Amino acid sequence: MSSIRLLFLWHMHQPYYKDLVTGQYRLPWVRLHALKDYYGMVKMLDEFPGLHQTFNLVPSLVAQIQDYVSGAARDPFFGVAATPAGDLTLEEKRFAVQYLFQANIDNLINRYPRYRELCDFAGHCRRREDDSLDVIARMSDADVRDLQVLSQIAWLDELFLEDPEVRELVRKGRGYSLEDQALIIARQKAFLSQVLPAYSSAAKRGMVEISTSPYYHPILPLVCDTNIGAVSHDGLPLPQERFRHPEDAREQILRGLDLHERVFGVRPQGMWPSEGSVSDEAIIIAHDLGLKWMATDEGVLSRSLKTDLQRDGRGRLSPESADKLYRIYGWRQGSAAMNMVFRDHSLSDLIGFVYSGVPAKEAAQDFILRMKESAQPALNKDISPVISVILDGENAWEYYPQAGREFLRRLYAGILADKSFEALTVSEAIASEPSPAKLESVFPGSWINANFDVWIGAPEDNLAWDHLSAAHDFFIENASKASPEQQALAKEELLIAEGSDWNWWYGPEHHSANDREFDELYRKHLSNVYHALGTAPPDVLAQPISGSYAMVQVTPQTAYIHPVIDGKDLGYFDWLGAAVHTSERRSSAMHGKPHLLEAMHAGVDEASLYCRLDFAQSPREWPHGGARLVLGIESARGDGKQSYRLESQIADGRLGAWSLYKNGSDEAIADVTGAQVALESIFECQIPLKLVGATRGSKLGVRFSLWHDHLPLDAMPQEGTLELHAVAETELGAMAYAKP
Repeated sequence: MSSIRLLFLWHMHQPYYKDLVTGQYRLPWVRLHALKDYYGMVKMLDEFPGLHQTFNLVPSLVAQIQDYVSGAARDPFFGVAATPAGDLTLEEKRFAVQYLFQANIDNLINRYPRYRELCDFAGHCRRREDDSLDVIARMSDADVRDLQVLSQIAWLDELFLEDPEVRELVRKGRGYSLEDQALIIARQKAFLSQVLPAYSSAAKRGMVEISTSPYYHPILPLVCDTNIGAVSHDGLPLPQERFRHPEDAREQILRGLDLHERVFGVRPQGMWPSEGSVSDEAIIIAHDLGLKWMATDEGVLSRSLKTDLQRDGRGRLSPESADKLYRIYGWRQGSAAMNMVFRDHSLSDLIGFVYSGVPAKEAAQDFILRMKESAQPALNKDISPVISVILDGENAWEYYPQAGREFLRRLYAGILADKSFEALTVSEAIASEPSPAKLESVFPGSWINANFDVWIGAPEDNLAWDHLSAAHDFFIENASKASPEQQALAKEELLIAEGSDWNWWYGPEHHSANDREFDELYRKHLSNVYHALGTAPPDVLAQPISGSYAMVQVTPQTAYIHPVIDGKDLGYFDWLGAAVHTSERRSSAMHGKPHLLEAMHAGVDEASLYCRLDFAQSPREWPHGGARLVLGIESARGDGKQSYRLESQIADGRLGAWSLYKNGSDEAIADVTGAQVALESIFECQIPLKLVGATRGSKLGVRFSLWHDHLPLDAMPQEGTLELHAVAETELGAMAYAKP
């Protein structure tokens, strides 16, 4: 009897944050994600022994975890959290205020009331940056210590939070002592030591397969030859200097295989190449090194087969497309061969970007239903389709309550309870496949648009490649003059600089609060190549590569507004003085989140709340079948809080029915006298304050979200709400410009 062979592959990755010369870690994300995600994701499978999965652990991540476990890691973020508050210097306190609030507001900070209180106090959670020296001057040592402790608790895995001593710290909530601070630091060290053994144990019991990536996570096809960028995207601007070092690609893979064998006792059989990036040349190298399988994205398969994979409005594949995607392929060129599986982009992205905004039970049921709908044509023909769900195993969980554990438990339990599914490792699925489909060549590309545009082509990207080429050429010309130790250090720095993460943040696609650190660290790695070989680096490496991109814009309301509600973007002065929030399209480490909403304006006058939404993409271009635009409104005064939602149906770019609801009720408020809603080029609405329980002195929080087929498409703000105050007009300006 046929069944759905379901392959989960979780990709665990962080950049190489360590400066090999100073020995210092420039960012803390290896430690924090090791504490929050890596352990629990594999350990949770103990509850579901029949559900096999594949975990892709990037070798440089494994090496960094080992560094922390050994105690050798020098992490200034850990140091500032571990030092008694009274012993911190002014600069260290400033560092703490700058970095210890770098966490998801809704699910990590808001989970702990005192952490949220401190975040508000410092201005971070209200998206306005106070002067850090002013904040520090108003913070007592007790405030700082609470920040130190809670910023570490917030990043603990759900299983680590069950530790009795940690549970007591959570219960205490505030007023932490030096002993409490020492305890959470000590428990971190103990927890970190459990991460890699958990994977070894699961692999030895046959529950998981551990696959690898190239050691420092380079884009293999580009390391082999940057000119391949113009093959996947015709006309793409290329760096001035062609970078072509397939020998480095080989070394990156080989080092990864060797490390995994040392750490986990088994040599990996398969590889998720960095960012799913493949080319025929890269596959041949992987074959030569003994790998049996590789995985990439459906977009690469589509371009390799020179055919589009068709999906309907729900993201379901057509029977013909499902037959192409849900297979194991046998790639072969000459004597080189490789088994290949291709990621279902739609299903994988639902977990990565969508289900965090859906109740866990509904999300799990929806995912199982969608898999069965897409696979049913194959099952009807007594074929066992292979569905590959491949995604980042760490970053997504910050956007889920309790790190998505309820969703995953419901999903895993549902899969095991449904006899239609057989959850396998990739190698198990290959072993069960009698006749892989033939594939003679792959189109060069990554999981993002089946090209390499994220890493090459933009001016910043190409400049970064030119700097790398210059450093590599310098190494080749001068390494023989240096000692073996100097040569080894310089080569290591080159391999680190080949990693994909640096160019992830260059160019127009992505942005984070740590852009400056990433840029500095990349240039530091290249500078270290020259230093290691006894030469001063070129001056150009002292100049930032990263351009100045606008951060998320939040402007408070400064005056009453009285806009005409007609949905037309004609009245500039209508919204002058309103609070404004502008989307930052590069605001995530994740790629693939849709951006349909561009900017929002909101404000009050003496009697009404007004909201406006500008679109990044015309509503006429939204998914067929219509969308639901929801304006969430929180109205608070004193200790009381009410919630409302204005729901508007939009189809074919036109406004349909709209209704106002209170406190989660499904029964619309009948009398909405004075309320107006309009949609033309923009969305506008007016809601009398009395309809949302607001009076003079009330605080309002507003947030838009866009839904299709019961799933969220986009939201603004992405986290929290845009805050307004129902006060006299003369008070608005003073509140907007005063220090909170």
